[in-house]
Amino acid sequence: MIRIVKMLVILIAAFGLGWVGYKVVMFKLDENKEINIKMSSLNHIPAESMTRQLECLARNIYHEAGTEPFEGKVAVAQVTLNRSNSGNFPKDLCQVVYQKNVVYEKVLCQFSWYCTMPVNRIPKHSDVYEESLKVAKMVMLEGFRLPSLEEAMYFHAKYVNPKWNRKRVAEIGQHIFYK
Repeated sequence: MIRIVKMLVILIAAFGLGWVGYKVVMFKLDENKEINIKMSSLNHIPAESMTRQLECLARNIYHEAGTEPFEGKVAVAQVTLNRSNSGNFPKDLCQVVYQKNVVYEKVLCQFSWYCTMPVNRIPKHSDVYEESLKVAKMVMLEGFRLPSLEEAMYFHAKYVNPKWNRKRVAEIGQHIFYK
């Protein structure tokens, strides 16, 4: 009788461990599936275009958040990507970064550095640019995100008050982010 109980306990434990192992593997596969879906959406982009878009994103991070902490750099990158994925802005990241609008005969840039600095300006601080490029790769290619900024589409520096009628979602470094 004791042998039967022991065998039963061993079978139940083996089944339990097998079930837990199955759940762990399925969780990992689901996580990888999400990454693969993100990557497959980038597969149709030629390598040359991908490099150009990474550089545009890195320049935007550099100019908008070069002196910000890591989270501030990620936040700027994430807003840029959110815009390109929204359908309300160009799909191409470079077009998002360099987008201009004319309002009452005044040219306004989506990102202020583009209007105030020469377009082809080479970043002066290579270490800051390299960090910006790393963040661009993490956000664009690896899918790294800040959960609080999933819907963020706009931001401005703390010292500016544009009087936007938008929902504030986060404050990171010297920037305030909005839906």
